Amino acid sequence: MRTRRRLATVTAALAIGLSALPGVAGASPAGPALPGHASCPFGTAPGPPVDSSEVPEPGQPEPTPLPVPDPPIGGPAMGSCGDVVAPGAPAAPPVGVVSYVLADLDSGEVLAARNPHARLRPASLMKTLTGLLVARRLPLDETITGTQEDADQEGTRVGMGPGGQYTIRQVFDAMMMASGNDAAHALAVRLTGSVPATVDLMNSTARELGALDTRAATPSGLDGPGMQSSAYDLASIFRAAMREPAFAQAVATRRIPFPGHGPNPPFEVVNDNRLLTTGYPGYLGGKTGFTDDARHTFIGAAERNGRRLVVVLMRGEQRPVPMYQQASALLDHGFALPDPQGVGTLTDGVPENGANGSADGYGEEAGDPSAVAPDSGAAGSWGTPLLLVAVFAGLGGLLALRAGRR
Repeated sequence: MRTRRRLATVTAALAIGLSALPGVAGASPAGPALPGHASCPFGTAPGPPVDSSEVPEPGQPEPTPLPVPDPPIGGPAMGSCGDVVAPGAPAAPPVGVVSYVLADLDSGEVLAARNPHARLRPASLMKTLTGLLVARRLPLDETITGTQEDADQEGTRVGMGPGGQYTIRQVFDAMMMASGNDAAHALAVRLTGSVPATVDLMNSTARELGALDTRAATPSGLDGPGMQSSAYDLASIFRAAMREPAFAQAVATRRIPFPGHGPNPPFEVVNDNRLLTTGYPGYLGGKTGFTDDARHTFIGAAERNGRRLVVVLMRGEQRPVPMYQQASALLDHGFALPDPQGVGTLTDGVPENGANGSADGYGEEAGDPSAVAPDSGAAGSWGTPLLLVAVFAGLGGLLALRAGRR
């Protein structure tokens, strides 16, 4: 009898835990059928926030879920929930992140991926989209004046202040190098006149690029209602941004002098990307990110023997292996491939029929439908899947509580 009760407790706890995972809970019978890859972890939206940062302002509606494209953007293999590599290719090295994409920066071919369309919070990787707009639209030699609102931004700030005089180039570089949320705010206001208008511009630009997992809520990447992106989208956005010389220069810059304001003297801004500062061979630049909800995120790109690769990692931790070293391992893997074959392609635009349709030949041209999950490597990746660890930890807690009551 006691054994049956324990089994019932285990079954109920496991069912509760699994039902909390995005994409695992059953769809409402009244709702439209979702494509198969929507059942991947985070296939439709990020998980619940850990704080109140995503609560809409009074009077503002809750953001509605973004459509899940069918077939997946980038090719059939981009709908994979696990690790995917080309047939016959070696498994990618194990990394402790929920999602990643490794791709050729020039051709857009995806060389390896894990749950590439997982919809996760990007943290400061969203600044790549803000930076793309700045590089395309603003005169870099123009001078702007810092405001108290810039200085009051939450999180990482580069040190702008009211009355300070800065060129757009200085503010842009500081945003990309040191992830200044004050810089992101100042640039957003300069782009359109207001932060909400710039967020709208960011979202329309993402749609134009075919980055259909992406919804910006802030120009800095600070968490907000509906904020989400994916490793696939961010690799595509970064690829587009790297075509802009100002953007490519900003992410590759190690340090710059930065003006002071009021009684505060000038100071130096240093790039926080460890792959750049530790001298990874051929490193082209990238972006780091962190919030409590997003956890750690990372973009890095490098060039070797005439090939340029980009890697995006989403929802990872700095232990036991720092994020930049995980990125380094994936880049090394990509450069070592003797005959690189793509399993999909990054997006440059929306398919002809939009988010829920497919352009003629889009899926066939974008990826190899025979791409496979490797027999080795995926199971050995200590981060796959991180959510299941939490589920079983919770299960253990429930059983411990039950034992304590006896």
